[in-house]
Order: sequence, then structure tokens, then C-alpha cells
Amino acid sequence: MRRRNLCVFAAVVLLWLAADIATKAVCNGYGLGEVIAGPFLGLVQFRLAHNTGAAWGMFGDSTFALGVMSLLVCAALAAYLIATARRANLVEVVGIALVVAGGLGNALDRFTLGYVVDFIDTTFIEFPTFNVADIGVTCGFVLFFVGMLWGMRRDGLTTACADTGQPGADDAADEAAGPSGDVPRTGDACGPQGR
Repeated sequence: MRRRNLCVFAAVVLLWLAADIATKAVCNGYGLGEVIAGPFLGLVQFRLAHNTGAAWGMFGDSTFALGVMSLLVCAALAAYLIATARRANLVEVVGIALVVAGGLGNALDRFTLGYVVDFIDTTFIEFPTFNVADIGVTCGFVLFFVGMLWGMRRDGLTTACADTGQPGADDAADEAAGPSGDVPRTGDACGPQGR
């Protein structure tokens, strides 16, 4: 489980970071403020923007400090994953990987360019221009918290079943799985014995 989780983490980070770097490189070849493509379905267009702060113009011209903060958050999340890799679920792993990839992508911009390359611009609502890294950070945090809640629920069921002397949902599934790996449906989270 630990090796699988670390491999998934590394693969998602590398793929998302590569996508972020590639899209920024293409879009940064256009003029600042130039519409590169779109609008698409009246919802979004690609328009180049350079951001030296955070979203909505917060912390303007604090690009170095924001880059350092991004690296610290990435390091903390990676350390958390390494410490919990044996029992982390796949949703948590992918969520952390997306946040780390997004944080690294934007930090790389801040340290090498002095600004973040943004290009995804909503046309149906007033919203800050963003990029692939920002999508990773936002979706990653959502997945991370969903995964944590799912893990806490699973751990709660396992503990409740252990208190009654019955196998937990995971244990029961392992015990009940036949040669084909199919698990009979019992409708009971504590396994086939019932309550």
C-alpha cells in the first residue's frame, strides 16, 4: 500500500506539473492581455495575465514570499503523506499530489519569472484569471479533505466493529472474498456475522 501510494503521488505530481509548465510556456509567448483563444461557449477564454500577488490582487508584489510559502505548504503535505502513506486512501493521495504539483508550478514561476503566468479567464462572471496549477491546488484540497473524511469514517467503522468483537468492513471483505475476489453483499458494515 505504501509503495502504491508513493508511486501514484509521484506520477500525478509529474504529470500535472508537466501540463502546467507546458501550457504556461505556450501562453506566455503571446502579448500581455492578448486573447489567445475563445471565448468557449461564452464561459471561458484564454487571455494572458501576469500575477505578482495572490488571487483578487491580494499581496501584490509579494511574489517571492508567496513562492516560499508555496514550497513550505508542499513540503508539509509531502511529509504528511510520507508519514501516513501506509494507510492513506487513494483520494487523499491524489488530492495531496495535485496541491503539491500546483504549488510547485506556481512557485517555479515566481522564482524564475517574478510573476505567475495566468491564462484561463472566465467571461460569464468576474473572477481572477487562473492556470492549470491553480486548478490542481483547488481540486486537490477538495479531494484531500473528502479523502480524510472518508478515511475517518472507515476508521470509525473499524473501531466500532472491533469494540463488538466483529471484523471491520475491510477485514470482513478480505475474509468473505472468494477465489474470484467477489465479496458477498450483507448490508452490514461490520461484516457477515451481523450485529
